[in-house]
Amino acid sequence: MSPPLLKLGAVLSTMAMISNWMSQTLPSLVGLNTTRITTSDTLTQISPKEGWQVYSSAQDPDGRCICTVVAPEQNLCSRDAKSRQLRQLLEKVQNMSQSIEVLNLRTQRDFQYVLKMETQMKGLKAKFRQIEDDRKTLMTKHFQELKEKMDELLPLIPVLEQYKTDAKLITQFKEEIRNLSTVLTGIQEEIGAYDYEELHQRVVSLETRLRDCMKKLTCGKLMKITGPITVKISGTRFGAWMTDPLASEKNNRVWYMDSYTNNKIVREYKSIADFVSGAESRTYNLPFKWAGTNHVVYNGSLYFNKYQSNIIIKYSFDTGRVLAQRSLEYAGFHNVYPYTWGGFSDIDLMADEIGLWAVYATNQNAGNIVISQLNQDTLEVLKSWSTGYPKRSAGESFMICGTLYVTNSHLTGAKVYYSYSTKTSTYEYTDIPFHNQYFHISMLDYNARDRALYAWNNGHQVLFNVTLFHIIKTEDDT
Repeated sequence: MSPPLLKLGAVLSTMAMISNWMSQTLPSLVGLNTTRITTSDTLTQISPKEGWQVYSSAQDPDGRCICTVVAPEQNLCSRDAKSRQLRQLLEKVQNMSQSIEVLNLRTQRDFQYVLKMETQMKGLKAKFRQIEDDRKTLMTKHFQELKEKMDELLPLIPVLEQYKTDAKLITQFKEEIRNLSTVLTGIQEEIGAYDYEELHQRVVSLETRLRDCMKKLTCGKLMKITGPITVKISGTRFGAWMTDPLASEKNNRVWYMDSYTNNKIVREYKSIADFVSGAESRTYNLPFKWAGTNHVVYNGSLYFNKYQSNIIIKYSFDTGRVLAQRSLEYAGFHNVYPYTWGGFSDIDLMADEIGLWAVYATNQNAGNIVISQLNQDTLEVLKSWSTGYPKRSAGESFMICGTLYVTNSHLTGAKVYYSYSTKTSTYEYTDIPFHNQYFHISMLDYNARDRALYAWNNGHQVLFNVTLFHIIKTEDDT
């Protein structure tokens, strides 16, 4: 009787191993961190918050472009760790399914043997009772042999009952494996629908269309300012930071100029990320100290106001040399006509979609703001516009598409209060609030490439988003 017992023991041991694997390993594998899988035909969807992201977008209310790409995160694509984990899991389930199928065939074969034994045992038990009732008619020796055989078979009765239960469990395992395999195959097909290369090409195509769309936008009128986004906390209360609006898409260098006077050191960072982490790529020691915080980097050069003068300096980062310098005729300097916060902010240099500008005040214009468009190479004044807004009453100002926007304060409750269009030589009073989160703005400049305002807000380097009203060019426009 020992061989059948060994067979049953091997079967039960294998089933115990399967049960242990199913109950411990499988749930953790199936979890896949973000997706819950059940053994039914239903599949819990991946949460959009966890599995999807806006890859790129531009809005178009009232005539602005709209182009939004919504795509699965790359860690859901076919080449990432989760996808490999899913394929490995599916292979394990398939291997497990094959193993259970082999076990099932062996079980069915042995089960038929056990059923036959069960019939024989029942018949033997009945016969034994009959013999026991009539044992006086048989020889004592034969009776004893029969009783010993019955004693050997008795331990198989509970094993047989357990075997029947385990056979049902194997059937249940087969059903669960089948359901699980169906669910995993469904997930694989769903993920496989977003082939990485195909998805990448779609994103590239949409980004190209987005850039083409943005190029069709004519200069717009400021409608709203949102934010700010705090990029970094560093430096003194006053300073400037900027990127080059004419730089290529791959060039994201940041320049950092702390304080409004008594400094000549410009710090350069290769990217916003390096700027945030403090990983400087280079420093420049300017030949002159600067005045104020209203400098601008434009087409690879730094434009700044030389300390204690109305001279504008053009400094090349590539050569480390001064390329041009010119006196801004009649412009007040050294806190004669600063913004409300002071800090030698008499001359504000800025750039927009049209070119390079200087904003300042003169005695000839009664201390009111003068706007001058400059030649970026020679610093010669190309044209000037005289406004009626007192320079000392302005908190800060910036140019967008040839229009100067002036804030009423550098403190709390600041808003864009006044604008002057150089295209029409007209002004208007506006009411565009923005959140002065840190209560003291000493630098506010527009970057046409980023379509954002860079600000130095009480030792915080922040960004504001701007919403412009655009008119979209068409092929018929001349």
